[in-house]
Amino acid sequence: VQLVESGGGLVRAGGSARLRCTASTATFNWLPMGWFRQAPGKEREFIAAVNFNTGREYYADSMEGRFTISTDNTKKTIYLQMNTLKPEDTADYYCAAALRIETMVKNSAGDYWGQGTRVTVSS
Repeated sequence: VQLVESGGGLVRAGGSARLRCTASTATFNWLPMGWFRQAPGKEREFIAAVNFNTGREYYADSMEGRFTISTDNTKKTIYLQMNTLKPEDTADYYCAAALRIETMVKNSAGDYWGQGTRVTVSS
C-alpha cells in the first residue's frame, strides 16, 4: 500500500490546516487508516484512525476536539482537519494504514506509512 500525504506547511497559532492522505488504488484493500505525528525530539504519537468497514473513528484522548479525521471513500482518501493550532503541534505528520485497527489505536503503530508532511505552527 502506498500512501501519499499533502497539506503541510506553515500555519500561525490559532489557525487551521487540513492534511490529506491518498492510498494507491492498486493495492488498497480498505485497510484501516490513520494519522500520527512526531515532534522534534519526541516519540511518535497516535492522533486518529478510521475503520472504513464500520465507519468508526478513533482518537487519542489528547487530540479529540481540535483534530478531526474524515474520509472520502470514493477516492480512498483520509483527511485530518486541525483547528486552533498551537506551536506545540509543530511536527511531522504521517499517514498510516494497518492490517488491524488495533495496531494503530492500541500500539501506536502501523504496517504502511506515508512519507510524512511537516506542519510548523508559528507563535
